[in-house]
Amino acid sequence: MASTDPNVSEPITPSAFTRQDLVRADPRAWASWLCTREDLADVPHLAGWAEAARPLIVRRRVPGEGAEVVPLGLPLPPADGKRRIGLALPAEHLTGIAGPSLAEAAAHAPAAWHETIAAAVALGKRYGLTPRPFGGLLWQAVTGLAYLSATSDLDLLWPCTEPFPTGLLDGLASIADNAPIRLDGEILLPGGTGLHWRELRDAPEGGTVLAKGLDTLAMRPVAGLRIRDPA
Repeated sequence: MASTDPNVSEPITPSAFTRQDLVRADPRAWASWLCTREDLADVPHLAGWAEAARPLIVRRRVPGEGAEVVPLGLPLPPADGKRRIGLALPAEHLTGIAGPSLAEAAAHAPAAWHETIAAAVALGKRYGLTPRPFGGLLWQAVTGLAYLSATSDLDLLWPCTEPFPTGLLDGLASIADNAPIRLDGEILLPGGTGLHWRELRDAPEGGTVLAKGLDTLAMRPVAGLRIRDPA
């Protein structure tokens, strides 16, 4: 039973975090974990990652990782090998943080992306949604390191409730057709389940799409997810 004493903090549990959440790790816990990974001893940036308040992202749990820890990851910048580092830490050593919106991260994007970003932000406003970056734009914005290159994609998360309008998917396709870069990303449902927007748009009404959750990877029926925009 939850405590009613306002001076008593409830313990943080792994269930407090969902896939695609950003967190910061306690520097001492980070240092302790890093000491267990001799293979990462000479990898750039990792030693001071937590002390610099750089975040980690909650990823999908893989077989063998217990529910008592939070599965996490971070990608290294392309200049340092673009290696993806996976780890898991107890929830009590983590603090959830709000990631930047796409509008907030726009200043970190190449000038050639600005028109596409403005169109995506406007599309979000039309449907009362706030798109968020992930991928290279996110990591460049939250770390100050160089993640974007001429071949980078613009990866976006679209937090939505169910059902969501087909006009959103059509709007994304229209923006993608006119963008100088590949527009990728997910519709992000409550609880962190992600659906690739292109797959969702192209799936027939009786079809299925791949749904990625914290602990699951399954095909989900399209029926009931999409709704036509009001006439």
